[in-house]
Amino acid sequence: MGKLTNSMWRLLGAQSSRNQSKSLSLLKDAKAHTDWAADLDDADFRAEAEKLDIGADGGDRAKFLALAREAADRSLGLRPFDVQLQGALRLLDGDVIEMGTGEGKTLAGAIAAVGYVLEGHRVHVISVNDYLATRDAEWMAPLFAAFGITVHAVSENSSRAERKQAYDGDVTYGSVNEIGFDVLRDQLAIHADELVSPTPDVAIIDEADSVLVDEALIPLVLAGTADVEVPDQAIHDVVARMKNKHYEIDVEGRNVSLTDEGAAFVEEELGGIDLYAEEHVGTTLVHVNVAMHAHHLLERDVHYIVRDGGVHLINASRGRVAQLQRWPDGMQAAVEIKEGLAQTDSGEVIDTITVQALIGRYPKVCGMTGTALAAGEQFRQFYDLRVSQIPPNTPNIRKDLPDRVYDTKANKVEAVVAYVNEVHETGQPVLIGTHDVAESEELAYFLEKAGVGCVVLNAKNDAEEAKIIAEAGTKDAVTVSTQMAGRGTDIRLGGSSDDETAREEIIELGGLCVVGTGRHDTERLDNQLRGRAGRQGDPGMSVFFSSLEDPVVTKNLSFKRDPVAQSEDGSMGSKGIDLIEQAQRVAEGVMLELHANTWRYNQLVNQQREIVVKRRMEVLTTDTALKELRDLEPERYAELTGTAKAEGAAGADEKAGVDEKAAEVEETAGAATEDSATEEKSRWIPVEPLADDVLEQAAREIMLYHLDREWADHLAFVSDVRASIHLRAIGRESPLDEFHRLILAEFSELPTRAIDKSRKTFREAVITPDGVDLGAADLHRSTMTWTYMVHDNLFASGGAKTLQGIIGIFR
Repeated sequence: MGKLTNSMWRLLGAQSSRNQSKSLSLLKDAKAHTDWAADLDDADFRAEAEKLDIGADGGDRAKFLALAREAADRSLGLRPFDVQLQGALRLLDGDVIEMGTGEGKTLAGAIAAVGYVLEGHRVHVISVNDYLATRDAEWMAPLFAAFGITVHAVSENSSRAERKQAYDGDVTYGSVNEIGFDVLRDQLAIHADELVSPTPDVAIIDEADSVLVDEALIPLVLAGTADVEVPDQAIHDVVARMKNKHYEIDVEGRNVSLTDEGAAFVEEELGGIDLYAEEHVGTTLVHVNVAMHAHHLLERDVHYIVRDGGVHLINASRGRVAQLQRWPDGMQAAVEIKEGLAQTDSGEVIDTITVQALIGRYPKVCGMTGTALAAGEQFRQFYDLRVSQIPPNTPNIRKDLPDRVYDTKANKVEAVVAYVNEVHETGQPVLIGTHDVAESEELAYFLEKAGVGCVVLNAKNDAEEAKIIAEAGTKDAVTVSTQMAGRGTDIRLGGSSDDETAREEIIELGGLCVVGTGRHDTERLDNQLRGRAGRQGDPGMSVFFSSLEDPVVTKNLSFKRDPVAQSEDGSMGSKGIDLIEQAQRVAEGVMLELHANTWRYNQLVNQQREIVVKRRMEVLTTDTALKELRDLEPERYAELTGTAKAEGAAGADEKAGVDEKAAEVEETAGAATEDSATEEKSRWIPVEPLADDVLEQAAREIMLYHLDREWADHLAFVSDVRASIHLRAIGRESPLDEFHRLILAEFSELPTRAIDKSRKTFREAVITPDGVDLGAADLHRSTMTWTYMVHDNLFASGGAKTLQGIIGIFR
């Protein structure tokens, strides 16, 4: 069948030659303005740039390119290549550009950001982590300053004041996590001046495939304190004592279930209970399934590491600790119990947003990455983005050798060690890419045993990554690293010292040798590893070693009979290469299906969130709350403002009528109907009339509380429905249709409930000149909140199984 070629990807939405003739023409015109730009004083750049109409395709854009080139040369000591300006042009036209590793994406993105600001936009440059965001903001700051443009970065350590300052600037660099969390935290504001995140405008996304594809499945979560059920230690003790006969793991290694013998074992160990009885099927059995998943499917040093007394998830696509990421609370607690650690805070979800919804807020989106073509279908389908392939500044002369495929993992590891040893003896630097922490440490052990010294970079020491990667190109260096995507540090031949003699020596040896210890689920990640060699015309080579026991094969292919090796060392020859490529194509199809399912299930929830956010902003920034409550509760408004006194004292009959009407309202809202005496006793009337600004803020806080409370309850409902919706398939119903029907019906009642509860609180709450006392009304906001990312699709393969999750109570 062969591999998918670039032309195939173009048919799927990627266009390597998209409008490039126009870009090349502008580059040619820009050179005619080189002398004009060179003659300008530094102080003239901003004035000349502000005269230009960057949005037009004509001479003004050509002049801008000349200005940008000269400004970058003066301010950064970097004179942009034509291909970097070409990339900036495609970014200004809203494309995702593919530029190889070392081709200067950071500068191209900064030039595009300058162009967008000159057009009158505010720009967010969104990266995969804090390190890259902070580094790039500081690195590119002189270029922005040359045009009078302010630039800041937000990071995990930024204070609220620093965040406000950063977002008030023209250009803000930040990780997708931090920008997303700031959007979520704004949903806690009860005063307009507490808002931090600005109205989204332009997003330039660095490592676009990592942010928009790999991270798109993981929701960002804002949680608050709440009383939650603590997992039962006794259940985990029972699960830890299970034998192989007590449970079954599916062929893909993604789901585990009790056997009949296992169910009997658990029932006996827990005191002779019936797991499938009504009182246990929705509680005890669920906890057993969660505990089994933690004990039998989640591997230490593969899916997580234990460091500083805590469980830290590993980002599979980048091979490093996933900061602020956790599994759903039940699973997180289960792994912590498994490892004998103290349980971290749990609580209820206050708000959540997917990366797709976060990026969808921006009217203008573009991006850059070294591997865009292979993600072209996802960009087109989920973000309506097209891909432009930017040619390298210097032709790529890296040698990509054919894969070497073996029958078993043991034979593969032996071959890798022998090959690395052979290359290392020449002095040529070697970079070995592994899939997880355990594999990196295992391979390092075998290399050391063979007399090959090496440096290991994985999630356990990712803080040292820049230093380790910077020296990976020195003579005799052997570096074992987990996934290289988003590392953000170039590997310079000869090392970081810029010693030309050392560099020339490595060039003579053939440049950097990249060795992959197995194909990834997507060719994009393989290419990101390959791309570490051969930067800017440097020599280099790459080769992948695989086995038929690798996860990409065992998860995606099945054999009636195991293929037989063609030689004594276990080598599979060309047949093995075909099998590996077939497995990877299946894995990529599964991933695309997973993205499609996630998108379908989240689309309606995202639309509902937009409705709630729009309503919340209206209440927060206007006097809507007071106007509505005044119209709905005129008697109470009159009591609070003292206007009732001007109308004279109400007679006994009139008072009885008011009480009767209040009781009717209570009944209509679904609240418990109270008799007149109780109703009268619960009402608090101020001695002095309250000012409108006090009432306005009180009404605002009341309405925001109940809107937020109803939204949090709705998210909990959505989570419960999503966890079990695929049981509907048993009755031949469409799980997706049923999911939409249920959450739409629930959401349709949310506004009414929020209003009715706000009316009740407005009638009964104590409102003084100091404001409303919601605490006295037993309406408490979370005293502590925190943010994290929830790994929502645990090892899911796609289709209906994807969203069934870990609670599979029917076998």
